Amino acid sequence: MEQQTLLGGGEAGAPLAARLRPQSLEEFAGQRHLLGEGKVLRRLIEEDRVSSMIFWGPPGVGKTTLARIIARRTRASFIDFSAVTSGIKEIRAVMQQAEENRRFGEKTIVFVDEIHRFNKAQQDAFLPFVEKGSIILIGATTENPSFEVNAALLSRCKVFVLQSLAPEDLLWLLNRAVEDPRGFGGQKIDFAPGALERIARFANGDARTALSTLEMAVLNGETDAQGAVSVTDEVLEQCTSRKSLLYDKTGEEHYNLISALHKSMRNSDPDAAVYWLARMLEAGEDPLYVARRLTRFASEDVGLADARALEVAVAAYQACHWIGMPECTVHLTEAVVYLSLAPKSNALYVAYERAKKDALAQLAEPVPLALRNAPTKLMQELDYGKGYEYAHDAPEKLTRMQCLPDSLAGRDYYRPTEQGQEAKWKARLEQVKAWKAGR
Repeated sequence: MEQQTLLGGGEAGAPLAARLRPQSLEEFAGQRHLLGEGKVLRRLIEEDRVSSMIFWGPPGVGKTTLARIIARRTRASFIDFSAVTSGIKEIRAVMQQAEENRRFGEKTIVFVDEIHRFNKAQQDAFLPFVEKGSIILIGATTENPSFEVNAALLSRCKVFVLQSLAPEDLLWLLNRAVEDPRGFGGQKIDFAPGALERIARFANGDARTALSTLEMAVLNGETDAQGAVSVTDEVLEQCTSRKSLLYDKTGEEHYNLISALHKSMRNSDPDAAVYWLARMLEAGEDPLYVARRLTRFASEDVGLADARALEVAVAAYQACHWIGMPECTVHLTEAVVYLSLAPKSNALYVAYERAKKDALAQLAEPVPLALRNAPTKLMQELDYGKGYEYAHDAPEKLTRMQCLPDSLAGRDYYRPTEQGQEAKWKARLEQVKAWKAGR
């Protein structure tokens, strides 16, 4: 917890990203949808009308920096609060200080970094003070606040979505780092052609990554007798040898990517599906998790349109279990392409959802006597099994015995499509129903 009234620049020797932390909206890169001239957040800041808010966005897009800029612009006491190192005791101390400030007519802004790390009790501790205006809460999170912030607290905060920085934003930032005295403005640096553009692409929308990569490249450059630095293609290649993919195996991006994979396969787009698969695996996702999701997809989205789809998915899971990464990538690719190109039917999924609705509404519906086993004399005396017709005894291997409860007689949950092999099952089902109806 750190209380501040003025936030200065980084000290000499600090990392480049800290030295170049923007001190004003004019130095801030990106987020023009919020901070462009006349945009709502810019107006709130400039007019000192800031209310409680949540900044939601991926790492390195300026959530903390923006809070610090607000601290410089607003006429309020500013408290920087970390959800990683603070608990209920620290929250109460902050709230007591905020109450003192309020009695003297001073506003208090409490900035909570990584607010999603607070549990419900900790988040609830802020609520009464936000409600009565003792504090203006600004929370920062990389996770979807709909799931990670208490509904009561969230309803009292305006959510601003910060986006990954565009390559042109990062390029502007890198050029400023090269020219600004807080960066490398006092040095002569020669870059290989297109070097800054390559760093901007490598950073993947993350300003911190862009500046850290630039700093690494300059520090590892070749220095001549006059002190000039040359950043060659070879140095740059070493500094950008592996892209840092935006991914959190337990966060929202995890679900975004698996959703993209599912929907690409559902749309019969193998190229997109393989791309999303690679995004997940190269970022460190467990291949067995992906394989499990493929088995679900095989039945939910392909079903009996291609009954082999489930076999392929299960085989891919077994191969991943036996071989592991990176060799199992080809097995998952085979399954993903197969599922993408297979004919699609969600008839099985829809059938279960229809049946589930009736099952939940009629959980007490008794099983028809004909379908009950009668292993004891008492159960036989109670007519368990009475009226049961053994299908194998019939020439057609069919009987007209009713298997649904009386209240649900005639329901049809499974409605096959004409897709792929399911057309065969549809014809068979129609034939069975026609025979049972005596047609």
